[in-house]
Amino acid sequence: MRRFALALLLTASPALAETEKLSIVANGEIVGSVVAETTGTRTIVDYRVDDNGRGPKHREEIVLGARGVPVEWTVAGTSLMGGPVAERFRATAGHATWESQADKGDAALPAPALYILNDDSPYAAGVYARAALAAGGSIATLPGGRVTATKVRTARIGTTPVTVIRLDGIQLSPDYLMLDAQQRLFATFSATGVAIRAGQEAQAPALLTLGAVLEGERIRAISAKVAHRYDVPVRIRNVRILDARAGTLGAPATVVVMRDRITQILPGDGGAAPADQLVIDGQGGTLMPGLADMHSHTSLDSGLYYLAAGVTLTRDMGNKNDFLLDLLPRVDTGEIAGPHIVPDGFIEGRSPYSARNGFIPDTLDDAYKAVRWYADRGYREIKIYNSFNPDWVKPVAAEAHRLGLGVTGHVPAFSSPDRVIEDGYDTIAHINQLMLGWLLDPKDDTRTPLRLTGMARAAELDLASPRVQRTVALMKAHGTALDTTAVILERLMLSRAGTVAEGDAAYLSHLPIGYRRYRQRTFVPLKDAGEDQRYRAAFVKLLDTMKLLHGQGIRLLPGTDDATGFTVQREVELYAKAGIPAADALRLATWGAADYLGETATRGTIERGKAAEFVLLAGDPTRDVAAIRAPRMVMRAGAIYYPAEIYRALAIEPFAAPPPVTPPSATPPAALGHAGTAYFGAAAHDHVD
Repeated sequence: MRRFALALLLTASPALAETEKLSIVANGEIVGSVVAETTGTRTIVDYRVDDNGRGPKHREEIVLGARGVPVEWTVAGTSLMGGPVAERFRATAGHATWESQADKGDAALPAPALYILNDDSPYAAGVYARAALAAGGSIATLPGGRVTATKVRTARIGTTPVTVIRLDGIQLSPDYLMLDAQQRLFATFSATGVAIRAGQEAQAPALLTLGAVLEGERIRAISAKVAHRYDVPVRIRNVRILDARAGTLGAPATVVVMRDRITQILPGDGGAAPADQLVIDGQGGTLMPGLADMHSHTSLDSGLYYLAAGVTLTRDMGNKNDFLLDLLPRVDTGEIAGPHIVPDGFIEGRSPYSARNGFIPDTLDDAYKAVRWYADRGYREIKIYNSFNPDWVKPVAAEAHRLGLGVTGHVPAFSSPDRVIEDGYDTIAHINQLMLGWLLDPKDDTRTPLRLTGMARAAELDLASPRVQRTVALMKAHGTALDTTAVILERLMLSRAGTVAEGDAAYLSHLPIGYRRYRQRTFVPLKDAGEDQRYRAAFVKLLDTMKLLHGQGIRLLPGTDDATGFTVQREVELYAKAGIPAADALRLATWGAADYLGETATRGTIERGKAAEFVLLAGDPTRDVAAIRAPRMVMRAGAIYYPAEIYRALAIEPFAAPPPVTPPSATPPAALGHAGTAYFGAAAHDHVD
């Protein structure tokens, strides 16, 4: 009887809750947390991030069904820039329904399928991995696609043995995570950020290194696979060359390349091709200089996306210094595929909103030391950021100029575009950083999301006002340029939940399900329809500002603040949408960028003796800028890349077929191209930190 009573008591007792805590670590500092409480099959997750004034803050509730597949999943809170999040998923009796910022739908479930959140937290990675592993390593996902979980190695973090897992099929890049012996989430990590079990934060640097190693191995393998190199001349026939400076297409021509240099430009078909040359038939398409992204933040995999989009030149506007300095020579040798990178050195100020890149000097003397550090390592410019002391700009700019460096950046909080121009800025980064000087009070704090939300005020901006005209006059007098990043403003101001934005429509359906759904969201808080219209009107005014500046002779530098390549194409489209002639937009995105960077001796135009860095298109971009969205072939650093091959390697549906290629008849094809790891030798086994 006593045993029966005890058993009854135990059965009636509520299940004990288990709490898991993770810390979000960025640049050595804790910037957020994940707290998950599990009782039976139900888990409540609180997720908060506050990094540089931004970060998601939401609460998840998960109910697990058979084999760890969620049958209920809700999320409520705010996303990166404060937009509302309200997501719901439920599966019952072979049927599933869902509703998120991106979409709403329902589907029959003949077999369990894993729902992929539109607004997730690091905890979700553990849910995905456990469900995929329970299904044998791969599981169908909702609203579409498949996720694969691969055990890549085992390790010991401190005293905890863990299994390292790579998740593929959700975002553009794979997710890496660690599960402990009980399959609880120990960490998620990449080369740039870590979420790790509370109390283990000191292990974050080791995980960052591991993320870099694993991604380095993956990117090296893809880089080797898609790079085609030849020890004979490559003859590209039946093309029309875009004169980027003049904005015109020439007569049909033939371009001959030996390794990484243009050796001949011949009229017409160039005559009979020698038997020992590889011949590429351009089929009447356009051969144009590679595009440039003048506001990039390089990652290990960004180079592949850039090359596939026809981008062969980037200006890195802020990065982890050790990472970038290690990466630069690897990119130039082709070990890691990517465009030529011109680095700018990041300098921030100390505040609760400090961005965590480059240097954060505490004194003016420390700021001078940072400038000298960058100068000694061959950086082209310094980039000043939001929290930098406005009173330090003038002396720091003077020191940079003394050492031959340019000066660019955000307008520091509580300063103004006019002041930084007069204090020595050569370029202002982001068109909103320029326009906020006409829209905000000097006391407004632009270290916060106000630097985005304040742009709604541009709807009523008078571009003929004295305030605007004074800034334009100062830019002309000082030769100050603007890197526009209009595309990132379009994305943040005009993206709306449940719709595919105009800027994403040309490519989004080709990409993995998680990324597709992430793009279909509202990033800014919208109180009502009136505010929605204000943002739309404000973006039109932004485009009007670009046209005004271009008409006044201000140098514009197309940039993205992104690294997918698709946004570079959209940035050029936005120049045309602003009323800037297509030929001018193409010039600014090619020769103009090379000219600003002092690179025209080797790149920016297709001429004999210059670097073979160009793109083959099927159409004529001077008639329709959208032709740049479908490159068929790209050359860079002595290698031929076919975007279709790169996209397939990245699990993206290609946009254009490669051109016909005829190998030399005088030499066996197998002896010509080398795109395997043997080409890279022992370096293929090194890792990027």
